[in-house]
Amino acid sequence: MAIPDVPGPDSNHQRPDGVSDLTVEALGKLSEALEVAEHARGYLYGFHRLTGKADLNLSEAEELFRKAGHPGIADRLATEIIGRNVIEGRWTFQIVEDYDDNYFSAFKSFEQEARDSLVGGKRHLFEAEMKEERRTKGRPHHEALPPEA
Repeated sequence: MAIPDVPGPDSNHQRPDGVSDLTVEALGKLSEALEVAEHARGYLYGFHRLTGKADLNLSEAEELFRKAGHPGIADRLATEIIGRNVIEGRWTFQIVEDYDDNYFSAFKSFEQEARDSLVGGKRHLFEAEMKEERRTKGRPHHEALPPEA
């Protein structure tokens, strides 16, 4: 059953006049790369949390070794493993901070500056145009825009 449809995308996702297909494609690829870096950043934070949890669990193991009458193993665990750097001179929080400060923030800023200078800051133009090409106009669940509130 066909339903009325409004043209899309909305003005925030329409290509400004004079912007080429290649520019939209390049910005789309840049955005895709930023999404991959964001995903990697999530893994890095996961690595940070899991490593921290492991270190806290080691403290419990140390205590249990002491209770079980193995002070030598407990002492070695406490001095050789617990609180150890995961990379020379760094705990995971320092790795996360370095990634954010020296790579991710520069990448995110560059992507924003490219969009600002080329398309007035508009986001996801490539995807918005892909949606228009791929959706079946007039079909339920293929609407150009969400319903008005």
